[in-house]
Amino acid sequence: MSALLDVRGLSKHFGGLLANDDINLQVRAGEVHALIGPNGAGKTTLVSQLTGQLASDSGTVHFNGQDISNLSTHQRARRGLVRSFQITRLLKSFSVLDNVALAVQAVSGSSLNAWRPAARETALFAAANTLLTNIGLQDKAGHGVDQLSHGERRALEVGMALASRPKLVLLDEPMAGMGPDESVRMEQLIQDMRARSTVVLIEHDVDAVFRLADRVSVLVGGRIIASGPPEEVRRDPEVMAAYLGEGALE
Repeated sequence: MSALLDVRGLSKHFGGLLANDDINLQVRAGEVHALIGPNGAGKTTLVSQLTGQLASDSGTVHFNGQDISNLSTHQRARRGLVRSFQITRLLKSFSVLDNVALAVQAVSGSSLNAWRPAARETALFAAANTLLTNIGLQDKAGHGVDQLSHGERRALEVGMALASRPKLVLLDEPMAGMGPDESVRMEQLIQDMRARSTVVLIEHDVDAVFRLADRVSVLVGGRIIASGPPEEVRRDPEVMAAYLGEGALE
């Protein structure tokens, strides 16, 4: 099966520091592919390289069959490669529904110049309500963003990323700071997302990763040391020694 995202030989230096070293990564269409590793492993640097926020020193990034190595963040997003949380800014003075409607409007190419006329666009708000239903926030549509819990804000940010109808969404630690109940809801949302988008998941909650992911890649010291099905990666001796530890088998 050909990869939707195909990364070859990607490297990044910061002065004399080698942050990422000759990374090869393939992500298949329709999967949840988790990227895990200890703090300082290079995960955030890699995500920034994939989205074009950081220029790579060497290597190539192919997405959906096209070389996007020299494209800007905006150009990559227009092709369907979207990073959630880092690129989304919630408008706190607007309602939850209005935030999503604005995201839908941006994608639809509407020529409206002010917010007020958009309220009369039935189709736009129907699409926004559908998105809110998909992310489990339909009952919060009229609430202000400040009224949402931390987990609900995270879900809203995912919904706004999905408004662009991306082919691939990069989720950077979506469960960070969440309580148990919120984490369960985010897991379900990520599980549901696979029907609409390929997902690359960067997450420190290893238990959640192994429940969600179709495949897992482990980044340690700027190198991918293993990549494959969760159970195969879990039992990889190098992964156990460098990151998971013996307790991973329990």
